[in-house]
Amino acid sequence: MVRPTPTGKARVTAPRLAPVRPGELRDDLAPDFRRGVRYDGVRYSRASGDGLDLAGTVFAECEFAGVSFNETQLRGATFRDCLLAEVYAPVLTAARSSLRDVEIGNPRWGSAELYESGWQSVRIDGGKLDYVNLRGSKLTDVQISDCIINELDLGSCIATRVALKNCTIGTLDFSGARLKDFDLRSTDFRTISGLGSLAGLVIDDYQLSLLAPLLAAHLGVVVA
Repeated sequence: MVRPTPTGKARVTAPRLAPVRPGELRDDLAPDFRRGVRYDGVRYSRASGDGLDLAGTVFAECEFAGVSFNETQLRGATFRDCLLAEVYAPVLTAARSSLRDVEIGNPRWGSAELYESGWQSVRIDGGKLDYVNLRGSKLTDVQISDCIINELDLGSCIATRVALKNCTIGTLDFSGARLKDFDLRSTDFRTISGLGSLAGLVIDDYQLSLLAPLLAAHLGVVVA
């Protein structure tokens, strides 16, 4: 909840993130990824799941380092208590997937189809993402830091306690979104669409000046 403080500034509830610490891991140097299988306590390094059908697969307390998931079918897949570093996917297909207690470091994603997904306690640090489609997703306690994103589609999503810190974003789409404690301060963006759905968004004075012409056009206000 955003509440005015005695100084007039807003107090924002930050994402509630617990450190991800998988238990004892066993190394799998030649993984045989399969659809719908559950994998527990495995460390994958420089492995490839490119082009595989892994719909409904569950990864619990796993670590991924330099793994490629290009054109891998991860629809409905689950990642829980997982660490993912330098995951590579020019085409990431993971609609309706579930991420809970997950840390993602320096990802390289091109087109990422993640619509209607559920993210809870998820941290992304660094990386470069081209197009991220989270339309219709439910995001709770999510932090994205120091990341370059060309286009971020959050249309019709429900986002609670989300923070974008020191990111550079081209286009942000909030059309039909429901936001609460969505902290955009310190992030640069070029344009925002869905101006009628910005209730619950937290911005700074400079960002407000960037939004002013867009808001005026949206409301039909003529500045002369």
